[in-house]
Amino acid sequence: MEDGSMKIHIFVDEFPPFFRGGLGTYAMEVSKRLAEKSEVCVFTRSNDLTFSHEHWFKARVFRAPYIKPDCYPAYLPPHVREWDENGKKFYAETLLYNILSACKSVEDKPDLVAAHDWLAFPAGIMASSNCNVPLVAHFHSTEYGRIATPSPAVCEIEKEGISKSKKIITVSYAMKDEIERFYGESKKVEVVYNGVDVEKYSPEKFDKKEVEEFRSRFCGEDEKVVLFLGRLTWVKGVDSLVRAMPEIERLCENVRLVVVGRGEMEEYLKKLSEELGVNVTFRFEYVSEVERILHYLSADVVVLPSRYEPFGIVCAEAMALERPVVVGAKGTSGLREQVVSGETGYHINPDDPHDIAVYTSALLNDEKLRKKMGKRARKRVLENFTWDMCVEKTLKIYTGCSQ
Repeated sequence: MEDGSMKIHIFVDEFPPFFRGGLGTYAMEVSKRLAEKSEVCVFTRSNDLTFSHEHWFKARVFRAPYIKPDCYPAYLPPHVREWDENGKKFYAETLLYNILSACKSVEDKPDLVAAHDWLAFPAGIMASSNCNVPLVAHFHSTEYGRIATPSPAVCEIEKEGISKSKKIITVSYAMKDEIERFYGESKKVEVVYNGVDVEKYSPEKFDKKEVEEFRSRFCGEDEKVVLFLGRLTWVKGVDSLVRAMPEIERLCENVRLVVVGRGEMEEYLKKLSEELGVNVTFRFEYVSEVERILHYLSADVVVLPSRYEPFGIVCAEAMALERPVVVGAKGTSGLREQVVSGETGYHINPDDPHDIAVYTSALLNDEKLRKKMGKRARKRVLENFTWDMCVEKTLKIYTGCSQ
């Protein structure tokens, strides 16, 4: 089948303007590029009571209506009934999104179905089965990796996605290893790295004065800036970075940590920083893409000490903007695949604040090293981690499944 004749239905529960993390960015960037080469329809969530239909560049976007799941206790798996009220409600809403989206997809008769993570696997499975077309299951993470006590229901959905799919696409070799370790599947798995819009994420995009004005909102003129940007949750390791700050401040003069993001650790991090007496600015909010870029450009070093990170788009964005990065490289870490330690940044143990402090300080104290690593970082992104490369590889896999 020729690329242009293929009708691709994509199920993803996170799509602009609704973002929780990297999956929303992925869906936004990939769908518009795929739609340049094939007919693409995205099925995602809505807050409205009726189906909405819009266009994202050349891609069609259907948003499943929001219907209050008032009878949901009757159809929740037994262990899900023990979750808190928000968890039970989210599980029920997810199930309804999948059923409604699958019904709409079947009406439109796709040639191939792609579903992203367990939140969209049921829709992908139903559409694939009813239309008798191939399913490609995209894994951006697994329940076993995300959660200390995995949900049996979610694991079963992931297992079904693996079983019913013709191909599986993961975002890193670390994720491929995880799927083999937990689910025993490797033959169907293909690795396609996420990417960056390297024109948008370019250090030449903003002039020096604009960056300096933005930087002055969060730090003093002579301060060096360590940036963390991401969800404020345990797996991201930002608590270890805050704990590393006393040593970083002893090893370097005039250092400030800037933390940007939202999450359940907000109050804990604020209290921890006060107890340690460290120089930290918190922005507990989701920022626009322009402000995100300005934060990267305002930073001297970007530190991402994730304990679990299947890929980590934030890292690729920082590297594209010529920022050296210090990243967690323990366990499932796509960051370890992005960053060449000693060349474009450093690998650290995310559970060791001393390790974080040593390598962050080495960069803060050496401007020449920072610039050299930053240049190498952007070169590595240009050669390995662009959205165009991601789409080209993904479409090749889709086409192979449809032949």
